Amino acid sequence: MIDYSFPLYRPPAEADNIIIQATLGCSHNRCSFCTMYKTKRYTIRPLNEVCREIEALAHTYPNANKVFLADGDALALPTDHLAKLLRLLKTSFPRLTRVSLYATAQNFLEKSIDELKELRAGGLSLAYFGIETGSDALLSKIDKGVNADQMIEALRRAHEANIKISATVILGIGGIEYTREHIHDTAKLINAAPITYLSTLQLGLEEGAKDRFLKAFDSFTPLNDLQILHEQRELLSLINPPQKIIFRSNHASNALHLSGTLPKDSKKLMAQIDDALRVGEGALIPKWFRGF
Repeated sequence: MIDYSFPLYRPPAEADNIIIQATLGCSHNRCSFCTMYKTKRYTIRPLNEVCREIEALAHTYPNANKVFLADGDALALPTDHLAKLLRLLKTSFPRLTRVSLYATAQNFLEKSIDELKELRAGGLSLAYFGIETGSDALLSKIDKGVNADQMIEALRRAHEANIKISATVILGIGGIEYTREHIHDTAKLINAAPITYLSTLQLGLEEGAKDRFLKAFDSFTPLNDLQILHEQRELLSLINPPQKIIFRSNHASNALHLSGTLPKDSKKLMAQIDDALRVGEGALIPKWFRGF
């Protein structure tokens, strides 16, 4: 049995896959909307400990084919350290087809293209990446640590190394005051940066984050569910990506679940939003079924 350090988070798509904590916490850990790793200090776990866990999991699940490396941004690991883990994963799980992790723009910017290509050759194939917004003003307010141009460069490096990106955007993160800037600048970023998957979720502030988040705004008026749908519709209308994007809004926070491929299904998705807006609250997922 693996002795995980909790809290432990993973993307919904990794629910049935092997999870290995290569690091604890998040190397940035300053995003004002996030409370995921506030109880943890960022730590690189000793390689020998992680290797023992890989061997134990491989013995119990010899046919596993997908592995997620936790915690918050395992790509922050030194390249040689991460490369050793990838080599062990490949030998331990003969049917391995995918290794994924959370990653920040800073992680990609701190590694050379050659380093990223080395990791890709070692088996790292997917990174979950929080865009949140393309607005420089909002990126500063939420303490993301990078601007939009840096985020585009990070995504370009991932693409050049052939590491797929599953990106997220947070609807409502600018309130009513920044809604237009948030959506237009986010669409501009997505149109400039090749990604494979895109998900939207709705802003939800836990008590541990609310005061710090709001402190950065002179005024912040939250969007209601119908206003969020207008944001989402506007975003979909503006996205014209350099390559096709598999789009989902099926996160537990979302009032309306959508799925399709952009830009092929953009009009269909906008029509679904229009139908929901015509019906109103009755077309949305009840609030008590939603959460983070």
